[in-house]
Amino acid sequence: MNDRLHPVMFAGTGSDVGKSIIATAFCRIFRQDGYTPAPFKAQNMALNSFATPEGLEIGRAQAVQAEAAGIPCHTDMNPLLLKPQSDHTSQVVLNGRPIGNRDAYDYFRKEGRAELREAVYAAYDRLAARHNPVVLEGAGSLAEINLRDSDLVNVPMAMHAGADIILVGDIDRGGVFASVYGSVMLLRPEERRYVKGILINKFRGDLRLFEEGRRMLAELCGIPVLGVVPYYHDIHIEEEDSVALAAKSAAAQRGKVNVAVVLLRHISNFTDFNILEQDPRIHLFYSNNVDELAKADILILPGSKSTLDDLYEIRRNGVAQAILRARREGATVLGICGGYQMMGRQIRDPQHVEGTIEAMPGLGLLPMVTEMLPEKVTRQVRFGFADGKAADSSMEGYEIHMGETRPADGSEAAPLVRFADGQTDGCRVDDKCMGCYIHGILDNPAFIDRLLAPYGDKLTEAATSFDYHAYKEQQYDRLADHVRKYVDVPLLYDILRGKR
Repeated sequence: MNDRLHPVMFAGTGSDVGKSIIATAFCRIFRQDGYTPAPFKAQNMALNSFATPEGLEIGRAQAVQAEAAGIPCHTDMNPLLLKPQSDHTSQVVLNGRPIGNRDAYDYFRKEGRAELREAVYAAYDRLAARHNPVVLEGAGSLAEINLRDSDLVNVPMAMHAGADIILVGDIDRGGVFASVYGSVMLLRPEERRYVKGILINKFRGDLRLFEEGRRMLAELCGIPVLGVVPYYHDIHIEEEDSVALAAKSAAAQRGKVNVAVVLLRHISNFTDFNILEQDPRIHLFYSNNVDELAKADILILPGSKSTLDDLYEIRRNGVAQAILRARREGATVLGICGGYQMMGRQIRDPQHVEGTIEAMPGLGLLPMVTEMLPEKVTRQVRFGFADGKAADSSMEGYEIHMGETRPADGSEAAPLVRFADGQTDGCRVDDKCMGCYIHGILDNPAFIDRLLAPYGDKLTEAATSFDYHAYKEQQYDRLADHVRKYVDVPLLYDILRGKR
């Protein structure tokens, strides 16, 4: 496709209005239509992150959007990532590498913002030189007027990019007229002219009932309403936030393997488990309720942004004892990243990487000891089982962690996996007790099959291996079809070609 489109920014009237999903949909739509799109979010705040092919860290949402666009992810797609460590502080990751921890007040002060702004703009410029169009995503509300002078991600970013802004409003939460109109009117006149369209998201009910509302909103704002997108339940795209995890059913199901992910306070990279949610052989739930955890055939300790704090909490609330009891009674326990560290005998933090706790005993399920280190490991990996039960390097995943885990003094530990370069990772006591640092390990059918092998008698005859890559591709196409059905895509193309 030869014609050059303007970049487009999907900005919101607030958080959780569906900006990320709409941006994902248009990454796929532009790709389907012969363009070479790429996602961009100048600044993302999330515990869900991903390692690029270069071994650098970005927000998981931009990795998902890149996947929808059919391209490898890159730090230029999310040059600034904030990973919350408490209610007030975050680790700041710039161009894929951590540059330190900052509290919110210091971070959002005007002083020192010029350097971050320059880095963010440079990343965008590099990306825009390679892709057409760039699909930008805003953050929070378009009209955070108290942060106007320090904003890196909304209107100032759109103005730098020369992007057409499409304002996304969430009708499901109520007050959509006020939130859309208020967002537009709070902008300065020179900012307002960048807003070229309105998109209403998460509609429930009969669309004909909103026809008058759609017309009124366009007249009020002087901006066309491009579409009203209904809420959907049958399309599965990876979520960025963990707020909905606890609502996922804990009731055990017959004929399936019941898998519980331990719901940690600082859970990170929970998209590791999306495949389990879709695998027809598995019933997945998230819980920190000891009675619910007792119903699981397999318990998974996930990654954590604050491993020692979460280890302290599961000791306090009885979850640690529930995990140990489940192991004694024959359940499988798998640890990934921070969860792997917790399964060892001890975690040490002499350099205070995570906080003031210098050491804490682990669960003792693996003969391993972890020492927290200030240097973060981020890389993509290819691997096979260390005992040779899968072809060498036939599986892939990624690592994002701070710390080194090794056998405890005098202990022999069998590694779980072997990398393409011959190095090993993780620890395996038996087929029901293991852990490693690799995120995405569950996306590999060979690993899932091995994890489920002890439970063959529970599975229904129809259960077969699940191709997660093909499933995700199907979901991106279904999302694109859904959005095309309810959005005036030709009008959007006219806007992006400067005809409107």
